[in-house]
Amino acid sequence: MKIEDIMSSPVYVITPDEPISHARKLMLKHKIGSIIVVDNDKMVGIVTKSDLVKRLAQAEPIWRRRPIDKVPINLVMTELPIITIYPGASIKQAVDLMLENNINNLPVTKNSVIGIVTQKDIVKYISEQSLDTKVSDAMGECFISVHRHHTINHVIDEMERNEVNKVIVIDDAEEAVGIISTTNLALSTMTDYEGKLSTKSIKMARRPTPGGEKTYRYIKEVPLVAEDIMSGPVVTIKGNDTIVNAAKIMIKENITALPVEQDDAIVGMISRSDVIKAINKLD
Repeated sequence: MKIEDIMSSPVYVITPDEPISHARKLMLKHKIGSIIVVDNDKMVGIVTKSDLVKRLAQAEPIWRRRPIDKVPINLVMTELPIITIYPGASIKQAVDLMLENNINNLPVTKNSVIGIVTQKDIVKYISEQSLDTKVSDAMGECFISVHRHHTINHVIDEMERNEVNKVIVIDDAEEAVGIISTTNLALSTMTDYEGKLSTKSIKMARRPTPGGEKTYRYIKEVPLVAEDIMSGPVVTIKGNDTIVNAAKIMIKENITALPVEQDDAIVGMISRSDVIKAINKLD
């Protein structure tokens, strides 16, 4: 089977001078993670959810001078040269390119861009195959967790410091209550009008007398925290399950990773990147 058999088409495009808000709307509406940037019908770059998230933690003056959502695409996109693939290439070639370059998608070109192949497309392909590889043999044992009350800035810092694109959110009992990925960050938080991460307002209350009725004193603005944007409830998988079932769950739930559970404890995480490595076992 070739790339042209599994690629996504049509390709959604945007121009360099359009605002980030348009890119986000396209991503949300079509459930996609990347958009080709074109100028005069020629590809000049690509913008992904990861590109948007990388800019969130930056303190460049440009982000303080205008609303984040109004910043033009050309300031956040990945410019040429873009790694592409031809429609007649094998799925294994696509996987090798993705893993070697730490990317999640490849524009498919034949004179011009005719499609795009993503990790999700390959995971879907694997979900339809017969493989008995266990999740425990494919998962990454190292995973990063944050508390549900950690600020979004802390979440971004942890992701960047550990070079990961998703974290597990835990509560006081260290139970997994959600997952935050680049999707959550890119599509949930970029709404501030001063170039800062969004905030929320909470009502501060007190009792005038012991046992008396609570009265609200004032409204306080506080930063968003992990539980405000995380995806949940958490969908887990057992280590002795197969990666084919992991792929099926990822496609059905439209998620990028599954915490791996053993003896009621999280022992690792299997991601799309882990799943697509199984392509070598199909040859």
